[in-house]
Amino acid sequence: MTTHEPHSTSSNSNVPQPVNNLTEEEASRYDRQMRLWGLEAQQRMRNATILVVRLKGTATEAIKNMVLAGIGKLVIVDNEEVTEEDLGAGFLFRDEDVGKNRLDAAKSRVESLNPLVTVEIIPSASVLEGEAFEALVRGVDLVCVTDWDRDGLIRMNNVCRRNGKPFYAGGTYGLVGYIFCDLLNHDYIAPDRSALKEAPRDVKKTAAYPPLEVALGHRWTGLTKRQTKEVNPAVIFSILAIWQYQSLHAGSLPDDKSTAIELDSIANSLIKEADVNKQVLTKAPPLIQALATTAAHEFSPVCAIVGGMLAQDILKALAAREPPIANFFAFDGNTGGGTVTRMNMP
Repeated sequence: MTTHEPHSTSSNSNVPQPVNNLTEEEASRYDRQMRLWGLEAQQRMRNATILVVRLKGTATEAIKNMVLAGIGKLVIVDNEEVTEEDLGAGFLFRDEDVGKNRLDAAKSRVESLNPLVTVEIIPSASVLEGEAFEALVRGVDLVCVTDWDRDGLIRMNNVCRRNGKPFYAGGTYGLVGYIFCDLLNHDYIAPDRSALKEAPRDVKKTAAYPPLEVALGHRWTGLTKRQTKEVNPAVIFSILAIWQYQSLHAGSLPDDKSTAIELDSIANSLIKEADVNKQVLTKAPPLIQALATTAAHEFSPVCAIVGGMLAQDILKALAAREPPIANFFAFDGNTGGGTVTRMNMP
């Protein structure tokens, strides 16, 4: 979707087509947020179809916020069953849902958040492969994949690129989390703080985003000690080390202290290759030791923060008001802080 213009959804969508005015029910429900971002932005949201892949803790929080904000249609894909661990971070699930398909268990609860939003579930993983995924992507306006492995994210991001669709990825590993976005060439309206009083207050800007495959080739050469410290590379390289570990272990996450040695080695290699300022980070951070045993588990507060920010940025991209994340956000639950790094982005 080109986010600076209202977009009609595919013919099989139940989302209302663009109109000059919202219905009375929509105007009442969304009154407060329209005061914040305006009628045009709300119409863009209500005419958007968003695909979310995998319903774990991060996605649960993101879906709640997007549905409450009034997107038009939500399509969720997940073929896994609810586990006891899902109950800790997935507030859409109940004790009696354990063993059921996640989507079957959650659909009615998602719909109850906002009856004006159409919710479609696809409890099958086969649609994420080959031409089926290409067709699925063509029928939506934005794709959001959560808690997935790096190689799968790269593949799905490339499919989105071929079809001109914005792509978001997000997830958590214990106390850390991330958001990555590829919005292609994204037009948005931003305030011109340098303008004279009589000049227009808002200006149109364009940001060019690289795909994940290109972003991962980012080199830190040339950043000063201060600039490097500001983006907290310890968390970023911990996440990148986990991705590389998954790639080497058929998608499995580290879940034992014995994996710390391998994670250390991977992180050290990545840090050296990326030419990180040696005054800030020369070897794998201590955080790696904790992630060896916690990366495979979800912590509800971390999912809430990362999922909330993920939804906020998706809505910002749809509204085309203010610049979205550019382009990799990393959250450190140990400090409660998050940073944004421009990875191979102009």
